[in-house]
Amino acid sequence: MNATTEREAPTVEYRLTAADRCDSCGAQAYIAAEVNGSELLFCAHHGRKYEEKLRSVATSWHDETARLVDAV
Repeated sequence: MNATTEREAPTVEYRLTAADRCDSCGAQAYIAAEVNGSELLFCAHHGRKYEEKLRSVATSWHDETARLVDAV
């Protein structure tokens, strides 16, 4: 008896889409930070550039930059 099993990659759902753009440069956003009730979106570059200052005032920090590594 031959049985084959297919392994399915786990489905990961992301909150940010290709339509979400960086507030600094307009590139695709991978980081969302909530500051004073407003959501700020950043590409990986600008998210890292401003991360230290933003994390001290942000009420939430959502980071999907791992998607960049997965795409390679």
